[in-house]
This record gives sequence, C-alpha cells and structure tokens, in this order.
Amino acid sequence: MTRCAVFGTGSWGTAFAMILADAGCEVSLWGRRQELVDVVNTTHENPDYLPGVRLSDAITATTDPAVALAGAEFAVLAVPSQTLRQNLGAWAPLLEPGTVLVSLMKGIELGTAKRMSEVIAEVAGVGPERVAVVSGPNLAREIANRQPAATVVACSDEVVAKRLQTACHTPYFRPYTNTDVVGCELGGAVKNVIGLAVGMADGMGLGDNTKATLITRGLAETTRLGAALGADPYTFAGLAGMGDLVATCSSPLSRNHTFGTNLGRGMTLAQAVAATSQTAEGVKSCESVLDLARRSGVDMPIVEAVVDVVHNGRPTQEVLAALMARSAKPERR
Repeated sequence: MTRCAVFGTGSWGTAFAMILADAGCEVSLWGRRQELVDVVNTTHENPDYLPGVRLSDAITATTDPAVALAGAEFAVLAVPSQTLRQNLGAWAPLLEPGTVLVSLMKGIELGTAKRMSEVIAEVAGVGPERVAVVSGPNLAREIANRQPAATVVACSDEVVAKRLQTACHTPYFRPYTNTDVVGCELGGAVKNVIGLAVGMADGMGLGDNTKATLITRGLAETTRLGAALGADPYTFAGLAGMGDLVATCSSPLSRNHTFGTNLGRGMTLAQAVAATSQTAEGVKSCESVLDLARRSGVDMPIVEAVVDVVHNGRPTQEVLAALMARSAKPERR
C-alpha cells in the first residue's frame, strides 16, 4: 500500500488526503493544531474546513512531522505558499531518501519570484525528479462531495508523474500527467490573480462581456509569461490553464473570486481580509506574479491593475478606466 503524508489541514489539503485514501493509499495528515488533529482522529471529520464530510479510516492525523513522513512515498504540501519556505525548512531534514514532494500550492514566492517547485527543490535539496505539482479546476468542497473532477499531475520525470497519477486516481477524480511543471504552476498561480479581477467586476455589477474579456485576456497574459519562461503554450489550453481559470473566475466557492467581489463592492483590503476565513492566494501572489513578469520583460496589465487595487488602494472604477484606455493591439498579442 502506498503511504502518503499530507501537510496542511485546510480544505484542499484535507480533500486531497481523502482522494489519496479513496484511491487506496494510507494517509497521514499533518496539522499544527492538536485540537483539530484530535477531532479528525476521533470523528473522521474536519469540522473547521469540510464540515459534514466523512473521512476514510485510512487517514490518521498527527502534529508530529516525523510521524507523518515515516515511510512516505509522497509528501504532499498544502500550506499557504508564502509560508512554504519556513515550514519546509523544518520538515526537510525528516524526509526519507526517495520521497517525492508534491505541491498543491498555487502561488509565487514574494521577494524571490520563485515558483513553488523551485522553492521546494532549493529548500529540500532535491532534484526535479522528486518534485511534482497538482494543478487544475479543483474546488475543494465539490471534490470533498465526490463530484467528478479532473486535474493535472506534473513532474519533469514522466515515470514519477504516472506513479502519482495512480496514487490519486479515483472514480470521481481523474488525473492527467504532464511534464510541463512551469506551465502548470504558472496557470495555477496567475489564475488566482485573474479570479480577483473577475470578482471585482462582479462586485461592481458588471456583466458577462466584461468578465469574459478579463478571463480571455488574463489567459493571454498567462500564456505570454509562460512562453517567456519556457512553458508549453498548449498547457494553458488545458485543465491547468483554461480549466482552472474558468473554475476560479466563475464559482462562488473560489476564495479569490469572493475576495475580489468584496473589493468590487467597496470593501477595503482589511475588511475583505476579515470577511475571508481562508487564504486567498492571489492577494499576496499578485505582487510576486507582477515581479516575475517584470523580471521576464512581460507586460501583464490585468495583473498590474489588481496590484493597484489590492496593494496601492486605487479605486476599482479608476483602474478599469485605465485598462480600457490602453492603446489597441492585435488580439493575438
């Protein structure tokens, strides 16, 4: 039986632990709060993030990272992206030789503009064949309800990607393999920022034409950045690109869309943060995505507009007017 460790008891970490268990794996779920770990072990439920969802008996929770990692073939990382470096620094010495590190995180690190797989490789001191990412239209609550969904599992080593595919393939969860780690990660990170923009449009009461424009031009920005960083452009037409973008920009279950909606309705950043119970990755990552774009010489006006609203305090109406006033270019660009 494949043994897996999942670090993070939020909604997506818990849902992915459920997927692994349903696929026949033995799963150790690491959490930092003893009281939540105890509840998971005694009731087989995570009431804080997935209330009402029965978790498999094959999942055991612990606050001890060494216990979680003992014998683990896969170590799944589902913590907020900006905490990865510090957390993994503490866990890396406990890794067993050959354990594959799997990122569920969709962000770019502030300050370094590094993708999560790059941070993992650097901190854990492992090669690319031991780092994989999972990215796609994976709204945790729907998956926890075992509604059909698909995703991409990416690793530069196709054999490793196929091993992970087998470990998380269930009747309701279909993983596809890919070797384009860069493209899959960029699709997952930038879609959060575009989700904020579409949420703002919703909050302002704007219609479907506006939202469709933001989604498609947001995809164009993502593809430009991907091309500059060596990603396969076809990745952005698939689950890790368009698929994830559509789900994030259209679902009320999307934290980033909800956060953007609150900003569009006139909330301040502090008010929107207070109204959001879980991490909206795009709020911080919009700055690091813009940083990465500028380092790469890529123009990303929608991302820049989101940063202006979220971190520079510009009114949404003013930013929208500035976007619309930009000089016209051929659509392919």
